Amino acid sequence: MNFTTTTMSAPPTSASDRRTQRAMARKAGWHLADLTWEGLQEAGNAHLLADDHRAAAACFRRAAWLAYFCIARDDPRRATSLANQAAMDRLAGREKRARRRYAEARRIWAGTVPWITGMTIARRARSSLFHLRMEARHWDTYQENMRTRMARFATETGEALAALEQGSPSPHRLYGRWRGEKPAVFDDTRKLLAAALLVAGDPARSNSKGSGETKTHRRPS
Repeated sequence: MNFTTTTMSAPPTSASDRRTQRAMARKAGWHLADLTWEGLQEAGNAHLLADDHRAAAACFRRAAWLAYFCIARDDPRRATSLANQAAMDRLAGREKRARRRYAEARRIWAGTVPWITGMTIARRARSSLFHLRMEARHWDTYQENMRTRMARFATETGEALAALEQGSPSPHRLYGRWRGEKPAVFDDTRKLLAAALLVAGDPARSNSKGSGETKTHRRPS
């Protein structure tokens, strides 16, 4: 899939940048589905922020199919895909389905802590001098500190999902923090942060009309 990731404050990613990103991701062991899922969720959130619900729904739906077929069942990105489809359900007035999907997203998200325990953490070539020294001298401590930090993100997103299921606004900023937190490396911390921060935060406050009806079975619709 080819697409251009955009945000409300940044220009489109160039073709050269996308090729570089794909090459880096492949070298790190990522599959095209991983990078495509991330880009679709970024684009979907940007469209939702711009009140373009039809485009947002299309991005979230494609990302959900990728998650269904290409991402492990215990991966937190599966929860994000469900949550963002639930967001579009709510905008379209399908409240029962929205709550079912949020509940399933929360069930998957509950397994995030053990997932973090087993995550692979890459060395940060562009980190500060302090972090480079920590990596060189105290790699085990650095990894443990990183896991602790990722667990805090996971806790906040779990709280956001609980609020969204009940129709309340997210108590935490999610997508608004993604650009600042997005790692330059392709490892499991990037997957976790994408899952945590690319959850559509507060779709119920939009005044625009929702997109079309989707199917009721558990596969992405």
